[in-house]
Amino acid sequence: MDPVGLPGGSAPRQNGKHMTRPPTLDPDWTPEAVVFDCDGTLIDSEQHWQRARAIVLRGFGHAPDEEFAERAKGLHYRDCGVLMAELVGAPDHAQDMTQQLLNTFRALVAREPVSTRGARELVRTLERVAPLAVASNCPEDVVRFSLESVNLRRHFRHIVVPDDRIRPKPHPDTYAEAARRLGVPGGRALAVEDSVNGMKAAVAAGLRVVGVGPRPAPKDAALADLWVASLDDPALMAWAESRPTAARPEPGRADASPADRSDTAHTAGAADASDSADAADAKVPRPGGPTRQDPAGAS
Repeated sequence: MDPVGLPGGSAPRQNGKHMTRPPTLDPDWTPEAVVFDCDGTLIDSEQHWQRARAIVLRGFGHAPDEEFAERAKGLHYRDCGVLMAELVGAPDHAQDMTQQLLNTFRALVAREPVSTRGARELVRTLERVAPLAVASNCPEDVVRFSLESVNLRRHFRHIVVPDDRIRPKPHPDTYAEAARRLGVPGGRALAVEDSVNGMKAAVAAGLRVVGVGPRPAPKDAALADLWVASLDDPALMAWAESRPTAARPEPGRADASPADRSDTAHTAGAADASDSADAADAKVPRPGGPTRQDPAGAS
């Protein structure tokens, strides 16, 4: 096994298609941009989405099962609302269930913001190597709020989410647009993802992929160049720490898009107070710690 890859390595991409499979994420390759997913990758929010789905479904007299949970993971929240409406036999309620899902999720994140294990360390390490962006299926205000809740927003130059011209994952648009805004072709960027839909999107956009979390079926796991249980994986961290430091502008963002420049004033102060923010973040409960029972019926 390659020390930081799947057996036999993983395929480089040309126009989103696999070629022969030399080792990847090796000491000779350094990404020129890194694009992170948010939910489940940087933010331990999958638990919140699961609880939000359960709360909404129970309001309609249904309880989600494992099959539903697997189908819902990584879906755009609107698609998830449609799926829930179909599950309860009330397709006309899709819009209402979608809004309930989003409102419940926001409330849960506000109450218990939690970053994933190793997220802060990996983000700070890779920020010295290449510019960073986030590609997410969630609404932009939810992504910003989630990142700000765990003091990670200041590290990312761009946030890319679906809109009228950017299709959600598993379409490649969010990753392709994030790489474009960071000024590199997809083949010279790295994606960090926890969902199969997200990995499909990244592969289709030409990015190399680090998969995070429980390993899926072999066919899906093969989408990733490297699979790790969590972002504090020793092999991943060793690879990241061995990358050369890039010479580039500080995140004062001369290269930021007009949509992102509005964040500059807000995040500049946070960047200057990095150590204080990190100390405050140490007080945030980590995965595996004590959890609270949700009185509204969370799983």
